[in-house]
Amino acid sequence: MRKFVMAALGGTLVGALATTQVAGPLIAQENQRNASVYEQLDLFGDIFERIRAQYVEEVDEKELIEAAINGMLTSLDPHSSYLAPDDAEDMRVQTRGEFGGLGIEVTQEEGFVKVVSPIDDTPADQAGIEAGDFITHVDGESVLGLTLDDAVEMMRGPVGSEIVITVVREGRDEPFDVSIIRDTIKLTAVRTRTEGKTVVLRVTTFNDQTYSNLEQQLQDAVDELGGMENVEGFVLDLRNNPGGLLTQAIRVSDAFLDAGEIVSTRGREAQDGERYNATVGDLANGAPMVVLINGGSASASEIVAGALQDHRRAIVVGTKSFGKGSVQTVMPLRGDGAMRLTTARYYTPSGRSIQALGVSPDIVVQQPPTRPEAEEDEEETSSVIRNRSEADLRGSLDNDSLSEDQRQLIEEERAAAEEAAQLREEDYQLAYAIDLLHGLKALARNEN
Repeated sequence: MRKFVMAALGGTLVGALATTQVAGPLIAQENQRNASVYEQLDLFGDIFERIRAQYVEEVDEKELIEAAINGMLTSLDPHSSYLAPDDAEDMRVQTRGEFGGLGIEVTQEEGFVKVVSPIDDTPADQAGIEAGDFITHVDGESVLGLTLDDAVEMMRGPVGSEIVITVVREGRDEPFDVSIIRDTIKLTAVRTRTEGKTVVLRVTTFNDQTYSNLEQQLQDAVDELGGMENVEGFVLDLRNNPGGLLTQAIRVSDAFLDAGEIVSTRGREAQDGERYNATVGDLANGAPMVVLINGGSASASEIVAGALQDHRRAIVVGTKSFGKGSVQTVMPLRGDGAMRLTTARYYTPSGRSIQALGVSPDIVVQQPPTRPEAEEDEEETSSVIRNRSEADLRGSLDNDSLSEDQRQLIEEERAAAEEAAQLREEDYQLAYAIDLLHGLKALARNEN
């Protein structure tokens, strides 16, 4: 018995020695790493003191520290940054849907400011700024080498003041200047209209108002058409929508899904991941849907497009989206500032990340460039000549085989066709989406 006890003690001793031998180097490595971090922080303190004492001009210590913090965050990715108290308040106001500025969502690429998308009916949109434009100068000063926040700060100013930005655009040989008058930006999250029997839901941003606006305006449009039985389908237009609140993207997706995953987020640690699922209820009652996207559709827009595409709830039409597949968490800091930090990537229901890849449409449809006026006049003239028919000939016979009701129906169908043709001239992608819904509806009728 004593031998057994001794053996057991010996085993415990060996185990303790083995644990000590393994843990010892790990503890030493951790201590060494902490020492290195403290050395770097000491280095930062030394540099800060030397700048404060020896820089050629007196510096604002608060601004210097904020710049150091922002530099640390912006070195991580284009979307992480420090928000000074004023910037943090601007962001909160912007989320509520009204703020001052030009009306563009921007990111940074190769040192320049790149337009993700102009916001509908804002000074930038009215001045002709397009998704994909690069802004190289503001009022003649280069933005190359500036942080994104610094470049945005240059573009801010009093409402009513003028700003001149220099733009480089693909397809244009030379940079060109655009003059814009700053204004108060009032974001209308959702605009709705009917085209024939199709309801077009134009979602411009994902702010606090988006879902409630969508729900109300969708119902109003359905009522205008006389009920859901008269609706041919829905177009959810997310073109040039730069995104916004993740919670609103989830609610908008859920509005058209009865079940299943909408989006998942995965952070640095496995336990930090989250999944968001749809609840029962489809505002469109299962009617056919088309989602329109383009290169200006980013972030929350891509969540919605990806969810509806993966569940085969909608056909996605247009061009590849922007490809912002990361989630930023805004963390309040002391002194009323905030830190915007990338904390996760998001994934569509099928498990694909769209970071840097974007959502690829089911049907690629380019928006044709606007034709010069002279070209349009020439084509209109030739179109008039081509469209002459028997009925236009002097002395032609009447058609006496049609009743008045039949004649009226033909006239209504012709008017609808002419409206569709006009829409193709104004917005080819939207016209394509409506034609697609019309075809789906006709196919469903034939199957029944």
